[in-house]
Amino acid sequence: MLNFSQKHEKPNRVEFESNLPAFSREEERNRIMELSNQITYVSTRGGQSGVTASQAILQGLAKDGGLFMPDQIPKLDRTLEQLSAMSYQETAYEVMKLFLTDYTEEELKACIKKAYDSKFDTEEIAALEQADGAYYLELFHGSTIAFKDMALSILPHLMTVAAKKNKVDQEIVILTATSGDTGKAAMAGFAHVPGTRIIVFYPKGGVSQIQELQMRTQKGENTSVVAIHGNFDDAQTGVKKLFGDEGFQTELAAKGFRFSSANSINIGRLVPQVVYYVYAYGKLLKQEAITAREAINVVVPTGNFGNILAAYFAKQMGVPIKKLICASNDNKVLYDFFATGTYDRNREFILTSSPSMDILISSNLERLIYLSTGCDAGKNRKLMEELGESGSYQVTADMKEKMEDFWGGYASQEENAAEIKRVFADTRYLMDPHTGVASAVYQKYKECTGDHTTTVIASTASPYKFSRSVMEAVSGELSNKEEFALIDEMSVLSGIPVPKAVEEIRHATIRHNRECSVEGMKMEVKDILGV
Repeated sequence: MLNFSQKHEKPNRVEFESNLPAFSREEERNRIMELSNQITYVSTRGGQSGVTASQAILQGLAKDGGLFMPDQIPKLDRTLEQLSAMSYQETAYEVMKLFLTDYTEEELKACIKKAYDSKFDTEEIAALEQADGAYYLELFHGSTIAFKDMALSILPHLMTVAAKKNKVDQEIVILTATSGDTGKAAMAGFAHVPGTRIIVFYPKGGVSQIQELQMRTQKGENTSVVAIHGNFDDAQTGVKKLFGDEGFQTELAAKGFRFSSANSINIGRLVPQVVYYVYAYGKLLKQEAITAREAINVVVPTGNFGNILAAYFAKQMGVPIKKLICASNDNKVLYDFFATGTYDRNREFILTSSPSMDILISSNLERLIYLSTGCDAGKNRKLMEELGESGSYQVTADMKEKMEDFWGGYASQEENAAEIKRVFADTRYLMDPHTGVASAVYQKYKECTGDHTTTVIASTASPYKFSRSVMEAVSGELSNKEEFALIDEMSVLSGIPVPKAVEEIRHATIRHNRECSVEGMKMEVKDILGV
């Protein structure tokens, strides 16, 4: 297990005192202690350090292409028993205040209040449902019925506060690649937010029909959606190249624009995701499903690694998590990595029924690699350069040993469909194809290890978002029915009302029709911004 106890170097006492106003000796000591506990952010590739939380959120990606990491993982300063009595909003504050230390209590609580409100269809915000011997943490009760709502409901508010704190007078352009869910959730969050624009790139033909309709019908004059002729990795790489194009950013700055990101590379996405794992443990404790300090397992379907990394952060903060089970689909690059220590994206890209996991370059894994090197930015940078040049890298035995908290598994298309069908037949619990992957991998984990520890499975999307795949899995037959006919059939079968997010797009007007090649992404941005 990785050790976060060692902090990065802080300014010494003399440096702090040189900037202090005239306080009494006791006040001065308290002020020094307060400043020394401030968390700042560093690039995983060594090019930036001492960056405040608000600055890291505004910037999105570090200037050297690395990802921002806190210089320490803070410990929870409330007991698990105290947390078990808290609402989701209260838990969010207790977790996020420890990472976002340059936000005032008033600022942070205002952001949380605006984010986690009636746009969620349950007061719990994240519901915990018991089925088939596990607890499904439903992260899809937000306005776009996918787990991305959990972080993207608050990111626009964190970002606008950050802009004021840092006296940014440029228009913020959110540039985002999506494998299906981030795009809609980000647009819904940033639509109509003053001082921002958002441009989303998604792989044409690589998302579900509902996902595509949600994006293409999005309202808001500050929103733009572009289908690229390529896969998600192409979109993600293209966005990263735009972030790294200093000449282009200088050109945009002269026109009053600056880039930021709503992808999980932004630390403002990762920190809010930590909250729901802390909250889930508290709920289990409150329900007396576990005893205080009893360990649980967590299963997460993942492609870009951000969601499971958030669970790892929760563990480091003090949540008793025994094993982090990383569930992959047929694009099993993460499974192979945990099995062999070699990350290799040089393989066939497979389009599956769980498109948000159809990823071969897992951006957030870089944060874990950085930690496994002992926070050695030079070593991490070298590995990332190898990935860029050859498409693969090998970690050392010592690094691999430090990742023992993780267990990798994968489920094929057939196994996924069979699991959706089995669980529904046995329990009437209906899951989407991403949660189906997680559930199938969990069955393999139990068979392989004999470990029956109380387990939470991250349920990352509503089955209505992938109605065709779900209905075909349940029936065992391919369907040529129209998408909304399948949705209505699903509602009758499951007894679950059609979500508002789906009803809204049934007859909505298509507002976005842009398409481009991967090479044309830069010109598309310029055209959208009128540069």
